[in-house]
Amino acid sequence: MLPGRATARPSGRPEGAAAVVVGGGLAGTTAALALADAGLRVTLVEGRPRLGGLVFSFRRDSAAGELTVDNGQHVYLRCCTAYGTHLTRIGAAGLAPLQDRMDVPVLDADRRRLGRLRRTALPVPLHLARSLAVYPHLSPAERAGVVRATLALKNLDPADPALDGLDFGSWLRRYGQSPRAVEALWDLVGIATLNATAGDASLGLAAKVFKTGLLSAPGAADIGWSRVPLGAVHDTLAGTALRKAGVRISLRTRAAAVSAADGGWQVAVENGPHGRETLTADTVVLAVPQREAHALLPDGVLSGKDRLLDIGTAPILNLHVVYDRKVLRRPFFAAVGSPVQWVFDRTDASGLTGGGQYLAVSQSAAQQEIDHPVAALRARYLPELERLLPAARGARIRDFFVTRERTATFAPTPGVGRLRPAARTQAPGLFLAGAWTATGWPATMESAVRSGTAAAREALTELGFPQGQLPQEAA
Repeated sequence: MLPGRATARPSGRPEGAAAVVVGGGLAGTTAALALADAGLRVTLVEGRPRLGGLVFSFRRDSAAGELTVDNGQHVYLRCCTAYGTHLTRIGAAGLAPLQDRMDVPVLDADRRRLGRLRRTALPVPLHLARSLAVYPHLSPAERAGVVRATLALKNLDPADPALDGLDFGSWLRRYGQSPRAVEALWDLVGIATLNATAGDASLGLAAKVFKTGLLSAPGAADIGWSRVPLGAVHDTLAGTALRKAGVRISLRTRAAAVSAADGGWQVAVENGPHGRETLTADTVVLAVPQREAHALLPDGVLSGKDRLLDIGTAPILNLHVVYDRKVLRRPFFAAVGSPVQWVFDRTDASGLTGGGQYLAVSQSAAQQEIDHPVAALRARYLPELERLLPAARGARIRDFFVTRERTATFAPTPGVGRLRPAARTQAPGLFLAGAWTATGWPATMESAVRSGTAAAREALTELGFPQGQLPQEAA
């Protein structure tokens, strides 16, 4: 039997309502904060010993000294308004500032040329015209072709279900985009945001990325990233904000089962030496990966539940290189004509001492290399970095190591949109959150935060909260 709807007081605020949020990543922490801010008694359970999900840091003792390492480089754009609001809510906005204006250095390893993708203050789409007109990695004919494709892209509706079943690569070929244009522009942006090459990406999700990031407002694609370790933001500060809001946080606690109870829900959890405990709640938010959600969802609460198992995953590989000297003068760059994708300077955030520089190489859509041995990756990528950065030639490598996220994101393949569920299930009081749910965005931090807000809004609406008391959806 499914539970009934909780009873609200005349004020619209349910008496003593309780919520359990399963999962302490960005989706879960966002949902828990929103529910607690509305006055619910919230318990957040997380199987790991920390918050942040796949956005985290760890300590490493190495030949270069003790480092604080992010598992991968995470960035956001000015158009990621929900994530920006979340940073403000947890007191971290000043720790992840945005560029004043989008400026992406792009190095061509083969031609040894530097190009830049920069915007001006002109209206869309003129804000990129000057940069594109002199972009050295494309021929004049290819630049003109990019303009034609951009104008066609502007007319697409990312929410059109028909676009979900098409792949972005085929659409680009239809609009005359050369392999070089795809590599030096479309995939340069798309692989990093979609975690897939154009041929493997849903046209609907690609249209969402490019229309929102490049064609919605002049500053939409200004880039921001954390200047401190990610754990300081999404574990430490997020945890502080949750506790101040009254959320009970239970780490190293795994949800084993979710079941309907009289008028609500029970969540059976396991916590190592403390054994098994049963939590009761009016509202439960499952903010966990799709396969874990599938295992926890009771039968009959989600139409087509097995479709969750058809949502694939995509890996991200990160290479960490510590040099004995400074080899990069920019905070980051992207590369073409090389297997290297994006490179970031993480020296200050890592706490590196003794001189030198720490670079993080972020490799999305890394299916072919995610399981390669460290020695093989070192042999391939160190020479590539020397090709891109002449100052690295002859520099001593103080440390080289690899972090792998084999299931970093959901795979944005054509047809994935029909598999992504909404926040509300068919059972009152049971909701879903996670970047993989139907947010309309690819698997980004923005999607995760939006999903948490959506789940909280649905839960509070069902509990009888008036519209004015609901967490605000991002524009």
